Amino acid sequence: MALKANAIAPTYLHRSFFTPQAPSLPPIKRYHRYNTHIRLRCRSSLVDEQQKEVVSFSEPENSLIEALIGVQGRGRSVSSQQLSNVERAVSVLEGLEGVRDPTNSSLIEGRWQLVFTTRPGTASIIQRTFVGVDFFSVFQEIFLRTNDPRVSNIVKFSDAIGELKVEAAASVKDGKRILFQFDKAAFSFKFLPFKVPYPVPFRLLGDEAKGWLDTTYLSPSGNLRISRGNKGTTFVLQKRTEARQNLLLAISAGKRVEEAIDKLISEYRNENKFQQELLEGDWNMLWSSQMETDSWIENAANGLMGMQIIKNGQMKFRVDMLLGMRFSMTGTFVKSADDTYDVSMDDAAIIGGPFGYPVEMESRFKLQLLYNDGKIRITRGYNNILFVHLRVGEPKQV
Repeated sequence: MALKANAIAPTYLHRSFFTPQAPSLPPIKRYHRYNTHIRLRCRSSLVDEQQKEVVSFSEPENSLIEALIGVQGRGRSVSSQQLSNVERAVSVLEGLEGVRDPTNSSLIEGRWQLVFTTRPGTASIIQRTFVGVDFFSVFQEIFLRTNDPRVSNIVKFSDAIGELKVEAAASVKDGKRILFQFDKAAFSFKFLPFKVPYPVPFRLLGDEAKGWLDTTYLSPSGNLRISRGNKGTTFVLQKRTEARQNLLLAISAGKRVEEAIDKLISEYRNENKFQQELLEGDWNMLWSSQMETDSWIENAANGLMGMQIIKNGQMKFRVDMLLGMRFSMTGTFVKSADDTYDVSMDDAAIIGGPFGYPVEMESRFKLQLLYNDGKIRITRGYNNILFVHLRVGEPKQV
């Protein structure tokens, strides 16, 4: 016997956000949810939040940034295909002419945010403990032109809590290599007027506290750096992150997502860098401006969880359940304006193995495409809710 439910959304249509006369986006609700099944590669405080200019990269550098989009836990959880793409992009940059003798350049100095490492759980003390945790930001500071040259690794817990700083005395061996030896570490908590020592006996560690760091690529802009450590680890670091990266950082942090969305859209709205079509593929729902309701099946039917698959003019919502079962709802979409689609979802079922149990549901709504670069997509859909999706796979048969 078929289950019955109703999920018909009111019909509405917003004017295009990208036209000069378009009104501003409606206020985003202050409660949010994001997909806990996807953890992104880096997190927490945004680098240079006050910077207003757009961050730009060369074409080979942008290939690396593209490969890193969607990698989880700074490399802690990465598919073989993702790793291959990152390694290929890193290899290309290392073969190009970046800044010569980077350790002699002032561009290497300053605070760098770690965005990727090949061994987040097996390298240094700070990496083993914190690097794979999305809720923290990880930085590296390099200051070589002082009376006390230093390389420091920093974990920033949050603006309200504070950070852990592990410092090393440093020296330059040649144009690429920095030698270092960790010698002190401390927590700096915002709620305490003093530092709390980090309990690591560096003097007793001997050679374990020593190491070297080769910079194999430093961008002429001074914004992107690739380094390799003495334990075989590859690091990708940036001084400033671009708008798409900042959105993913905000989603992982679970805060200021609407601000990051507004900035991304405003930066690209006049540059025509986005696709105005619903591209085929598997799109994982990362975040929405609406919390899930008490009804699991209603959440699934309205796209508030799981995967959205687009193929051959059809759209499918797919949510994996327990014991190999899944919820599936298929429908069609028709373009009704430059950036808007009429969506009708009416073929729902709970599927277990070769068996399907029909669920009588239908959902009709307008879907407005606000941003789409082929990897990240921002839409306004059912019940005027904002959605952020990440493309995670090649198109599959619906």
